[in-house]
Parts: sequence; C-alpha cells; structure tokens
Amino acid sequence: MMSWQTILAIGSGGFIGAVSRAYLNGLISHRVPHELPFGTLGVNLLGSFIMGILIAYFAYSTLLTPHVKSFLSTGILGALTTYSTFAIESFLLLEGGSVALALANITLNAIGTIVMAGSGYYLVNNFFKS
Repeated sequence: MMSWQTILAIGSGGFIGAVSRAYLNGLISHRVPHELPFGTLGVNLLGSFIMGILIAYFAYSTLLTPHVKSFLSTGILGALTTYSTFAIESFLLLEGGSVALALANITLNAIGTIVMAGSGYYLVNNFFKS
C-alpha cells in the first residue's frame, strides 16, 4: 500500500506536469502550426528525455528520497507525457483518412520517445562514469 506521503508527492507532481503539458503543448502547437500534432510529440519527446536523465541519476545518487523520486517521475513526468492524447490524435488522423500523417505521428512518437529516453539515460550515465 502506498503511503500518504507518496500519494501527496505524486499528486503534487501530477498537477505541475499536467499544467506544464497544457502550456507546452499549446506553445509548440502555436509556434509550429501543422496538421501533425507537434505539441503532443514535443512533450512526449521532452518527457522521455527527462525520464531517461532521472532514471540514470537515480541509479547513481542517493540524495533523493523515494518521495522526491515519485514526485519527479510518476508525478511530473507521468502527467507531462501525453500517451493517451497521442493515441486519440493518431486514431483521429486515421479516422479522417490521413493515413500518412497518422503513420508519421505513430512512428515519430514511438521511435522518438525511445531515442530521447535512451539519450537522456546515456547522457547522465556517461557523466557519472567520467
């Protein structure tokens, strides 16, 4: 069972992540207007990169408590990344007959987020090994 401190940490982080997602998604969508949902792609790529950084950092550092780790990863980044939004946007592109855009969106999100998570992880991993 989760402690109330962990629940509070995740919930607080979730608030920050959700507000950040809405702001960044809107900002990116406004600056890069396109039929392809670049706002969602942007927050998914950014969130994946930061998640890679955090997971690698957690492996090397004992400075952060489990509550802070939950606040950052499950809370902030769990609410920042928008997989469900990505899923419905991809579906709607397919439903609207934009098969090429849907496939581009799926490919960029699926491969891009893995590449960004790995990049963040290796960046921090190599820093600590140096």
